[in-house]
This record gives sequence, structure tokens and C-alpha cells, in this order.
Amino acid sequence: MASQWHSLVSQKLFLAKTLLGQLDQPALSANGQPAPEAEQALRREAAIQGAIELVLRSRRLLLVMIARLYQERNAEPETLEELAALIGADANEVYRLRDLASEAGSWWNHLDQLEQSQSRPPATRKTVTDDNIIAVSAETGPDRSATGLLKTLGALKHFADDLEEQHSEW
Repeated sequence: MASQWHSLVSQKLFLAKTLLGQLDQPALSANGQPAPEAEQALRREAAIQGAIELVLRSRRLLLVMIARLYQERNAEPETLEELAALIGADANEVYRLRDLASEAGSWWNHLDQLEQSQSRPPATRKTVTDDNIIAVSAETGPDRSATGLLKTLGALKHFADDLEEQHSEW
């Protein structure tokens, strides 16, 4: 039963990777010409946000997969805390995930940041005038680049594959 959940996690990650792969290909309009810049930017943002949502969904499905590995057939935890309450805070997977959650550059932490940024409206930006031209504004927030997202996606996939392999040996 858990392997079906592993397949579902893998499927969502594959779809996210496919969306991110589209960022490398130029967007074409109906007549075969390069799409206008505004349309290309819109398609790029849609691919990035879609990929992020799929990776976030795969993380939630990973929690369900872990619950199934522990024979919790009807449980569908949505958070790490819910999983810990279900299978025990001392379970190896809970310990590993909590460790990842507290590690600054981990894939779990990156997904927490992405989830938070996807769930809030963008910050309003100050307009540039002669009075504030000296101020430097850097884009803050999680790494939404294709490279950063692929790295996180790969780490989550590796974690899920390791879990599936470990538990299928029993």
C-alpha cells in the first residue's frame, strides 16, 4: 500500500520537473513566432508556481506515505506535527524530518519558505524617486529559480526513494 503512495509522490515530482523543464524552451505564439515578452513572463510564472504547488503537494503526500509505512491506513497527516502525533515523535522519519526542518538550507526548510511565500500577496514595492534613488532594494524571499527548485525537488525525491527502499526490505 505504501508503494502506491510512493508512486504518487514520484508522479507529482515528475510533473513539477516537467513544468520546470518548460522554462528552458521559448514560448511561441499561435503563428510560430516567439510570444510577446509579457506572455513569456506569464507562462514562466505559471510554470514556477505550478511546480511549487506540485512539490508542496508531494511533501504532504510524503507524510501520508510515511503514515502508511507505519500501518496507519486511514490517516492523512498534513503537517509534521500531525505525523509525529500519529506514529510517535521518536520515529526515525519524524526525527529526520524535524532535523531537516531546523536546518537552514534543507529542502524541507526551502519548501516551508516557498509555501509561506505562495500563500501571501507580494510585498508592495516603493516607487523610485529622486529622493530615494540611493536605496538599494534586493528581492527577498525563497529561491524560486529553476535550479533551486530542481535541487529541492531532487532532495525530496531522494528522501522518498530512500524511505521506500528501506521499508520494502522488511
